[in-house]
Amino acid sequence: MGGDEPDVAYMREALELARLGQYSTSPNPAVGCVIVKNDEIIGKGFHHLAGGDHAEIEAIRDAGERTKMATAYVTLEPCSHTNLTGPCVEALISAGISRVVYACGDPNPRVSGRGHRTLCDAGIDVLSGVCEDEALELNRGFIKRMAKGKPYVRLKMAMSLDGAMAMSSGESKWITGEAARSDGQRLRALSCGVMTGIGTVLADNPLLNVRDKELQTRGREVTRIILDTQLRCPPSASLFKVGGRVLIFCGNFVESRRYKKLAELAEIESVEEFSGAIDLELVLASCASHGLNNILIEAGPVLTRQFIQRKLFDELTLYIAPKIIGIEGRRAFQVPSPDKLSEVHDLKLKDLSSLGNDMVATLVPNT
Repeated sequence: MGGDEPDVAYMREALELARLGQYSTSPNPAVGCVIVKNDEIIGKGFHHLAGGDHAEIEAIRDAGERTKMATAYVTLEPCSHTNLTGPCVEALISAGISRVVYACGDPNPRVSGRGHRTLCDAGIDVLSGVCEDEALELNRGFIKRMAKGKPYVRLKMAMSLDGAMAMSSGESKWITGEAARSDGQRLRALSCGVMTGIGTVLADNPLLNVRDKELQTRGREVTRIILDTQLRCPPSASLFKVGGRVLIFCGNFVESRRYKKLAELAEIESVEEFSGAIDLELVLASCASHGLNNILIEAGPVLTRQFIQRKLFDELTLYIAPKIIGIEGRRAFQVPSPDKLSEVHDLKLKDLSSLGNDMVATLVPNT
């Protein structure tokens, strides 16, 4: 961690501001900024929505005429290009800022390193890497999409203590309690897209939207993503009845009649098949091209198994209810067993906490 104690303290203020926009800035990163002069915060700002003012602009406006010779603390390298808004480096230079401290670099090829160099060329003292790990964690989806052309993928599952996701009859409402289900809404709001398979759509008719109005999405709707090889999704499905974008991935050979009906309700993309199923790597690459930073997988055991087997997930969130369903319950994990213990899917516990009477475990691949 770079910087001295005051630098760290002010950067953490900026990170708290950035988190205020984490549900609404997609496809942009969540960014916060504080401006400090004579050991006093004189301006604060964060990025609210794509197309709106960036954090630096809002903080400069908040500081007013006091910005000359001040220090700006920004959670991401200031941008140096013009898109829907002007370059933030020029605004910082024009405001008379004498020092810029930022947490992590921006991997966007249009920004990476250019913002830093432009500030230095203007005679501004620049320090990077302050609270870098926290900043990278906040925008891991944006950073992965820019650096690797793939979204950050989180699998979400709810199960009983003995690993069942439903009764033998298929009944599953509700294995977990209200607090865990509310946290699931939070994960949806943090995501750019929620993905499921056609089996879940036909069985459960889900909405796949964010229903918790207390989450500050500022009108941004999550993209619903359906994997539907043969385009069996009924036009009457509930997910078409709420606002926002629906993206359907199908195979190469589907009935034109089905295509025409669904094309009026959703964007449809055909994808090459892999071992009889839609190629998930191509799906994820396409999601990234659509500007989707984070994908939440809320699916049944078949699609979940495919993501696990092909090691295409970055994180697994498990909601575990202290219930024992028994041996006839439907297993949450239906991954084939390898011959050796050394070949099992090995995960690392990132976090474990309680939600009401349930537990929530966050795990990442142990690589």
